[in-house]
Amino acid sequence: IGSPPPLSPPSPAQFARLFETKTLRLLYAFNSERPLNSAAISPLPHCPYLIAGGGQDAMSVTTTAAQQGKFETLFFDHAFGEELGCIGGHFGPVNTLAFAPHGRSYASGGEDGYIR
Repeated sequence: IGSPPPLSPPSPAQFARLFETKTLRLLYAFNSERPLNSAAISPLPHCPYLIAGGGQDAMSVTTTAAQQGKFETLFFDHAFGEELGCIGGHFGPVNTLAFAPHGRSYASGGEDGYIR
């Protein structure tokens, strides 16, 4: 079992890119309607999931409600490139994401100072 393909750092351009490791061929560009600050790939070979998170920039957070800032973690199927859903919980942009080694859970860290 090889390592997961490299994932480019998410960008304010609202997408994350997944590349094939040997040729650096672009496999998928995961699009979002929000800026993305972090992304992670599931460590399980039979679970082709990618998570990405971000939200409205911190400078504008005090002027909007949490729902409008889009401070959720997005789930994508990187075998098909489709968004599967999202999970909220932060009151500021999501800045970091990581899967647990067993691949059945993840943690997110946000601008609000919480780890969820």
